[in-house]
Amino acid sequence: MADYDVVIIGGGAAGLFCAFNAGYAGRSVLVIEHANKVGKKILMSGGGRCNFTNTGTAPAHFISANPHFCKSALARYTPQDFIELVERHGIAFHEKELGQLFCDESSKQIVKMLLDECSAAGVRIAIECDVEKVEALAGGGFSLATTNGAVRAGKLVVATGGLSIPTMGATGFGYALARQFGHTVLPTRAGLVPLTLSGKPLEEWSDLSGVALPVSTHCGTASFSNQLLVTHRGISGPAVLQVSNYWQPGEPLRIDLFPGSNAEHWLTAQALERGAAEVKTALGEVLPKRFAQRFAELHLNPANKLLRQLNHAERKTLAEKLHNWPLTPNGSEGYRTAEVTLGGVDTRELSSASMESNRVPGLHFIGEVLDVTGWLGGYNFQWAWASAYACAQKL
Repeated sequence: MADYDVVIIGGGAAGLFCAFNAGYAGRSVLVIEHANKVGKKILMSGGGRCNFTNTGTAPAHFISANPHFCKSALARYTPQDFIELVERHGIAFHEKELGQLFCDESSKQIVKMLLDECSAAGVRIAIECDVEKVEALAGGGFSLATTNGAVRAGKLVVATGGLSIPTMGATGFGYALARQFGHTVLPTRAGLVPLTLSGKPLEEWSDLSGVALPVSTHCGTASFSNQLLVTHRGISGPAVLQVSNYWQPGEPLRIDLFPGSNAEHWLTAQALERGAAEVKTALGEVLPKRFAQRFAELHLNPANKLLRQLNHAERKTLAEKLHNWPLTPNGSEGYRTAEVTLGGVDTRELSSASMESNRVPGLHFIGEVLDVTGWLGGYNFQWAWASAYACAQKL
């Protein structure tokens, strides 16, 4: 039976990062990955350029039943710390928007960086290796039965990720392991995910698939300003992905098509300046033309009404609809396209300083398997780095 100080299950962002930090601290480390390569989700992230952190990361950008849990780890390993690592490896990057940092070339550079660090730290990585059984040993530590043989670990780190994008190898193994050791797993659902429409709303908008526009999406107290994209099944784009973390089935969204402006004042001014123009023509100069035309067809009678034909009450009603586009999704695209998984291992049963179980000494959970979910824009990667670093310091 092979002996290691630390065995990490999961060769994603958090697992690899934890591995080399533990290796540099003098620990013998084995990473077990069931897929045929490590870092698959890193490779496809950010359109292949990996949005590896966000310079504005703060605890407020994360969703959890235990919102204070993430504060300690985020404070101890900051975006600047990761940026310094990226710069040491000579990886060129740029800020896209709102503090989001991307590789100039390829997400492969981030995976190579992690693997190079693991190699330098003496970490062993076993790919295409399944864990069949895990047991806690009476004298401390763990025994693992794997398809590559038996392994004994002084400390066990679960970095298996969530359920999002199963084609990348996502499974519920980490949740099952948590339950095996008496941990609570909070209900999971797809996060940062496109929302779907059905029935009449789908009929009204699906043929505009590919049309994008800046909006503010609102759901309860959550609000996000960014792009909305119409798809053949519903709506997507950053503004929708962000609000999907807060949306519940059956709940209406409030979508402001005139964010930061007063649509009623705009309509009044347009009527005074160019009253003979059609409303949809004017709308088509501030919204995508096809979208403006469809909106007019649905909310004006007749659809080719002139600006001067709108009375005060009609202007007020139309303005209200522009600021509150009535749309109720019927569901989401699910884990198939979700970027993250909401819910997971209950952090109230872990140490925020070390990610260690309060129930089983030597058992740690890091990254997405935990009930800590970041907004879109590099926050989830920063949580992977920070939680992995906090864990590695205590192994």
